[in-house]
Amino acid sequence: MPLFSGRPVYILGTGMYVPERIMTNQELEKMVETTNEWIIERTGIHTRHIAAPGELTSDLAFAAGVRAMESAGVKPETLDMVIVGTNSPDTVFPGVAAKVQGMLAANQSGASDIQSGCTGCVYALAMASAGIAAGLWDNVLVVGAEVLSSLIDWQDRNTCVLFGDGAGAVVLSSNGAGALARVLASDLRSDGTKHDLICFPGGLVQNPASEKTLEENLHKVQMKGNEVFKFVNQALPGFLHESCERAGINASDIDWWIFHQANLRIIDSVLRRLGVEPARAIVNLEKYGNTSAASVFLALHEAVADGRLRPSQKVLITSFGAGMTYGDIILEMQGEGHVQG
Repeated sequence: MPLFSGRPVYILGTGMYVPERIMTNQELEKMVETTNEWIIERTGIHTRHIAAPGELTSDLAFAAGVRAMESAGVKPETLDMVIVGTNSPDTVFPGVAAKVQGMLAANQSGASDIQSGCTGCVYALAMASAGIAAGLWDNVLVVGAEVLSSLIDWQDRNTCVLFGDGAGAVVLSSNGAGALARVLASDLRSDGTKHDLICFPGGLVQNPASEKTLEENLHKVQMKGNEVFKFVNQALPGFLHESCERAGINASDIDWWIFHQANLRIIDSVLRRLGVEPARAIVNLEKYGNTSAASVFLALHEAVADGRLRPSQKVLITSFGAGMTYGDIILEMQGEGHVQG
């Protein structure tokens, strides 16, 4: 894991937004062949938030971004870049980030989406940090946002029980005054030979939209769940251990682990292989389900807001997703900071 060199990079504030509607496991029991007990046992998820009709990924991203900027005390006109990690953009183009940049009236800012599966938030955070460390930017808004409920087959119990909608955001800066955390290191990987484990095959170049793609249900998320579980358990423990070593940090030195909130069984299994106590993981998927590129930002925000993350503690954030991509970020907490709900 390369340590960031050049200028130091800080997180000044965090924010999140989830839609009002909450879907329970009991509701899913009426929609598909499943039970509340089965969902909890297999995933750890109790509820998830679902976007209202017409509520777009850009709306969620904007709301989370505003809250992060309020907590950071950063004005839109001081942003140099807006980066959004998402797998469920409003449209393929324009991207979500450009729409958010316009909604914020961040007139001096560039904008770009990162599409790297559920790891998109970690990729976006690393790229924003690299830009600040290199002197390209001073202030960057990074958002992870998803409205996956529009892309799910609600008759497929292998996927529909997992996903929820939401957005989380952080403001990165070269200015450490009042910072919540400093970004220390990052490592990004992928195994493209397994690109077919999670996919959305219909509608673009490979399978242009047609009556045939509709009939074959190609315009919905498809996932080989068992193979994803095996891949993560094989790839992630060694990768995380190596990442810590390359950053000059022992795994035992990490105070808090924020995993992609995909499945509690995956989190517990990886922690066991790392020899880390489950109590050191920050978990909130029971409330939100798998919010894909938003998930680790939701967990980070809630952990900051409730006071679990304290100055001098080290936090490792890691995710995995379609591609198969995976990656991590190591933070060192700084001051007390302020957050918006």
